[in-house]
Amino acid sequence: MLRRTASALAAVLALATVATACARSGPDPATAARSRGPITVWLSNNAQEAEWGRQMVADWNRLHLDQRVTAQNIPAGKTSEEAISASIIAGTSACLVFNTSPASVPQFQKQAGLVPLSDFPDGEQYIESRSGGLAGQYRSEDGKYYQLPWKSNPVMILYNKKLFAKAGLDPERPRLATYGQFLDTARKLVRSGATEAALWPAPSSEFFQSWFDFYPAFAAQSGGRSLVEDGKPQFDSPAGRQVADFWSTIYREKLAPKELYPGDALADGKAAMATVGPWAVAAYKDRVDWGVVPVPTSDGRPASRIHTFSDQKSVGMFSACENRATAWDVMKFATSEREDGRFLATTGQMPVRDHVEREFADWFAKNPAYRPFADQAGRVVEVPNVAGSIDVWQTFRDAWTRSVVFGRQSPASALREAAAGTRTILGEY
Repeated sequence: MLRRTASALAAVLALATVATACARSGPDPATAARSRGPITVWLSNNAQEAEWGRQMVADWNRLHLDQRVTAQNIPAGKTSEEAISASIIAGTSACLVFNTSPASVPQFQKQAGLVPLSDFPDGEQYIESRSGGLAGQYRSEDGKYYQLPWKSNPVMILYNKKLFAKAGLDPERPRLATYGQFLDTARKLVRSGATEAALWPAPSSEFFQSWFDFYPAFAAQSGGRSLVEDGKPQFDSPAGRQVADFWSTIYREKLAPKELYPGDALADGKAAMATVGPWAVAAYKDRVDWGVVPVPTSDGRPASRIHTFSDQKSVGMFSACENRATAWDVMKFATSEREDGRFLATTGQMPVRDHVEREFADWFAKNPAYRPFADQAGRVVEVPNVAGSIDVWQTFRDAWTRSVVFGRQSPASALREAAAGTRTILGEY
């Protein structure tokens, strides 16, 4: 789960602004691309990911005594992004970071902090053969790949069966497919006294919060559109306005609180539903008797046609790396079928592979709770890979909280203003 603040992200942007003037010169790219030797990789502090990562590194080191990999946690900071951005400026980045946010890739790229993976002879072929049709969302505006899409947490609606039953609802056949059904169900949950809130997303203004309320619903309602496509904002559209009106009704009727919950509302029984990814299967295993359904649409489309937000993280290779030939081989080793299978089994998160459920059919047969997420993983939408992406998201989020959450402006007017602001931002980069 993301825990970031707007002020911390402002620091990232400030660092990026001075990066060109302050960054240390890195190794010669042509020499580094051929060089092999020891490298360092950074892992997130997620316990399950760290467990997988350290075992992956141990397996590599047993086979490559002259190209030793050292695993470390991403350095401490207000955010991972701030720590990585600072390391780019100082020239101290790890060769590989196994938790690179796609939203930050344009900023890291602007800092000349990332190695274009397309420049490796098999770079594009490897990324596209592993990720299939999803790969194109990770191509940067200059046509190259600066990230290897690694693991996905497609967002779906998790619901508490006991609270549904308490409200007199059928927990095995929940009516959540259309906006009308979802709202009727939410009203019954709250008005029956079964729960304090139907759902309790963060109503705060951090840019990334839109990834867990607006963006999954927009991906579903729009048939898989991104926030920005072909240099133009897509959210000031019929689909965007339908989503905004839907969420505005939720807040206006007090089906979702306007205060931030200081914990996990679903686990604590304060909310009956939550927008989550497959990480939730293990997190709620012994705490919530849950079911899962796709994100609703206005017309209740079948699951096979519904898209959602990917909540993906990538692997990035950073320009301070001197032994890039080794780093590229480690990237491929860590995202091989064997290692992806181990990662899936250890974390429950979906490797960004073409037809992940079919590729790991035996595991999913033994762990059927993950199957809905695996099916959804083939229909996901990423954040737009455009310069100024974080500024775009913040502009949108400010409009969303002002209008949809707090009702200080009509959603249609707010989306129109945010779209104008987005066009200005995109024109400045």
